[in-house]
Amino acid sequence: MPVYSLYSDGRGATINGFKIRELFVRPNAAEHKFFYGLNFEFSVNAKYWQSKRITSEVRPIVGLHLDSIDLIFNPIMDTNYTGGPGNLEFVPATRVAYKINKTWAVAAEEYADLGPLRQFMPIHDQFHEVWAVTDYKGKVVNVEAGIGIGATAGADRLTLKLMISRDLNHKGTP
Repeated sequence: MPVYSLYSDGRGATINGFKIRELFVRPNAAEHKFFYGLNFEFSVNAKYWQSKRITSEVRPIVGLHLDSIDLIFNPIMDTNYTGGPGNLEFVPATRVAYKINKTWAVAAEEYADLGPLRQFMPIHDQFHEVWAVTDYKGKVVNVEAGIGIGATAGADRLTLKLMISRDLNHKGTP
């Protein structure tokens, strides 16, 4: 799928690259207290958008459903294929969500990039963003919207996200 920005510095609205993702999760994860999964991503990025042209990530997913609270941790490993395994970066993500009802949830999220595994960057240069997010799970479409605020100099000051998805059940219907 294309990665699109409404505004890229000096370019206006642009397509910034393409991503291919494959997600594997525990079957019927919503019905279990403990759940897990693994997401693989391969990206081709525009040079003006990201200095790393070809990137990939492996995103393990572990979480707990505790009644109306979800706790999710992703110990993500990222690479741009230069410098071998020593340049794998640790970019963890954490989410705490409160399910208001079957349709709506609110969440706090934190995204980070600590740098290469061989030696993390100084905290000032690391990427840390804290997010406020709301989720809507409808019969036909799901919507996730949020606002992220950078907590370190290495992060973006303000970021908005809007994700629209459609899930198919095991029979292939919404």
